[in-house]
Amino acid sequence: MEFLRLLEKIRNPVFDFIFSLLTKLGEETVFMAVAIIIFWCFSKKDGYYILSVGFIGTILNQLLKLCFRIPRPWVKDPNFTIVESARAEATGYSFPSGHTQSSVGTFGSLAYLFKQKWLRITAIVICVLVPFSRMYLGVHTPLDVIVSICVAVALIFLVKPIFDKGESNPKIMYIFFGSMLALSLAFLFFVLFFPFPADIDPHNYESGLKNACTLLGATTGFMIAYPIERKFIKFEVEAKWYVQLIKIAVGLGLVIAIKILLKPLLLLFLPPMVERAIRYAVIVLFAALVWPLTFKHLRKLENLKK
Repeated sequence: MEFLRLLEKIRNPVFDFIFSLLTKLGEETVFMAVAIIIFWCFSKKDGYYILSVGFIGTILNQLLKLCFRIPRPWVKDPNFTIVESARAEATGYSFPSGHTQSSVGTFGSLAYLFKQKWLRITAIVICVLVPFSRMYLGVHTPLDVIVSICVAVALIFLVKPIFDKGESNPKIMYIFFGSMLALSLAFLFFVLFFPFPADIDPHNYESGLKNACTLLGATTGFMIAYPIERKFIKFEVEAKWYVQLIKIAVGLGLVIAIKILLKPLLLLFLPPMVERAIRYAVIVLFAALVWPLTFKHLRKLENLKK
């Protein structure tokens, strides 16, 4: 807590604003957007890789939260203050940091994958600033962010060889996605049936259940999309820069629309957790199969440009 109190003393409106913006780079929407952009425009294998690092990291993060159940810094010390704008997103337990896990997993993967110096430096800077922002805002301790960094870095290096080998041997990918599906089911059963204490934080329990259903749906989408895209669609990621911008802008807009609009529609017929699993499966299937069907038509714009 000593380090957090030191940061508390140097807070000011300018830093509060800057770090409140930086911390948003650790949100789920960012890692999904980055992975989808890589998948559409640079490398399908690397897109799957970043998504897998993000989703597995989320499950491990939620598992640790529910197992250790460590309260937030201001709960430990009622005299400690936080930046109030961060409170709404800082629900549930403190250890480990989900924003740190997501940001380091995502941008650390980019730094590992790409050789461009400017991109690596930018990605590494983000990997430093987002964890720092969580401490500056007062919502996480150094232990929270250090453990999350270690888990994210471990996943970056452990998952990459699987995708490298799977590029020439699709059976490896089927086994990997099947293992992810088993992991999500195991975590779902853990959340539903483990005898947690009566005073467990309801926000964290609900978050764990939501993330279990998210991974279940997304992994189901992976297992369906991977063989279909590989055998039938086989879209090309290369295109002129203006075509890539169209792919990203329109495609992400449609993904966000599906994410937002499909929820109330499915909730009319399904329980919330089932709705969430189906919604994320649909998002993955749209991003991996449906939107890529337009790419060969979008590339015709290159001929018009000439």
